[in-house]
Amino acid sequence: MGLLGGCMCGAVRYEAEGEPFHPTLCHCVDCRRASGAPALAWFSVRRDALRWTRGTPALNPSSPGVERQFCSACGTQLTWRGAAAPDEIDVTMGSLDDPNAVAPADHTYEAQRVHWLHLADEMPRYPETRDQTK
Repeated sequence: MGLLGGCMCGAVRYEAEGEPFHPTLCHCVDCRRASGAPALAWFSVRRDALRWTRGTPALNPSSPGVERQFCSACGTQLTWRGAAAPDEIDVTMGSLDDPNAVAPADHTYEAQRVHWLHLADEMPRYPETRDQTK
């Protein structure tokens, strides 16, 4: 059995199979605004490894080349898909039944971190993505 999760109200459920990769705590403005939180924890799986087991999430083309999926009933943010990596999908760690099952391994878009959020860990920090280090 893979990683199980879903939205707050239970209308949408999923199972993510395979080994998660790229677990991160993202500090970008878009993730903040989409989640209403100062940062958003994600992990990636192969797109064909994510299966909806109850309901169908709503789709929001949140910015050019990006789609976010969320529950239309309660608003829980569930996934992020980018055109640059069409075979991957990012899943919110907070939507997991056991959010301790996957932990962030780094910070992305740390240059956009809100100044009042003080980081006390030793994880790698990237100003933008892991490949872009402006």
